[in-house]
Amino acid sequence: MLNCFVPGSQGLDRLDPPPADIPEACVWVDLLEPTLAEERAVERLLAIDVPSREEMREIETSSRLYEENGSLYMTATVVTKIDTDRPESAAITFILSHNRLITNRYVDPLPFRRFIAYSERHPGAATTAPGILAGLLEAIVERTADVLERVGLDLDELSAGVFAPAERSAPRAHDLRAVMGKIGRDGDLISKARESLVSLGRQLTFIQQSTAVQIPKDLLARYRTMSRDMLALSDHATFLANKSSFMLQATLGLINIEQNNIIKIFSVVAAVFLPPTLIASIYGMNFHVMPELDWPFGYPLALLAIVVSAVVPYIYFRRRGWL
Repeated sequence: MLNCFVPGSQGLDRLDPPPADIPEACVWVDLLEPTLAEERAVERLLAIDVPSREEMREIETSSRLYEENGSLYMTATVVTKIDTDRPESAAITFILSHNRLITNRYVDPLPFRRFIAYSERHPGAATTAPGILAGLLEAIVERTADVLERVGLDLDELSAGVFAPAERSAPRAHDLRAVMGKIGRDGDLISKARESLVSLGRQLTFIQQSTAVQIPKDLLARYRTMSRDMLALSDHATFLANKSSFMLQATLGLINIEQNNIIKIFSVVAAVFLPPTLIASIYGMNFHVMPELDWPFGYPLALLAIVVSAVVPYIYFRRRGWL
């Protein structure tokens, strides 16, 4: 899908249907899951080279950030599907070329939808290509900050449950396994957010250092502010990653402790019933010559020995605190 946006009286106007020729007034060309024909049309009309989906997946910095024919090519990693059980990292390419912004993407993340809705109602939000790029990056950074905040609250809630005081009921083993799954998902989301922040930080540094495109001073100030914000968010993501790792190890330790307690109970029970079993086994043998067979009180004494041999270990274990 090819979307073309031009400045209007109320904000950015989306040309619908997309024109066959991209007009001069178009400041933002958005390629959402474009076909090969749409990519070729944009390349022909704007005299640029739109990276393919395979090229966007390259991880080398030289393949993601470069200048060519006076245009800036920047590919960043953005976290998508955050509100689902399986968030993903997707590559989005931003091209600044002759006061036009071209975005090539195969996902539709929430920051793009929010920025488009905002810019369509605010005339001053985006009138130039660098301004649109700044707005998009700010929306992505804000979304990433929301993700880290949500993960931080999740970890705080999980920590309160796992490290509850002893007088409160401790979570069962199956509850702890569910906690481990939740911590693992939060850790995966943190790692994707950190990857996105690192990618965006490189892009912002590249924009500020580039001389191919003239960026107004007010926008440069916005880019510098975003760079500082991303550094702070990266530090916070590192803190959350360490906390997630600590929570995972602590939960695993609690599971091991609970399993050891269960094994200890089985061991104590086996030790308590071992002497009665031995006595019953001795007097259950079917030999003809056994002195105790002729005792009048042999049966009661055997029962008494069985009870005593079970009670004595039980009392001993209780006094030692093993039960």
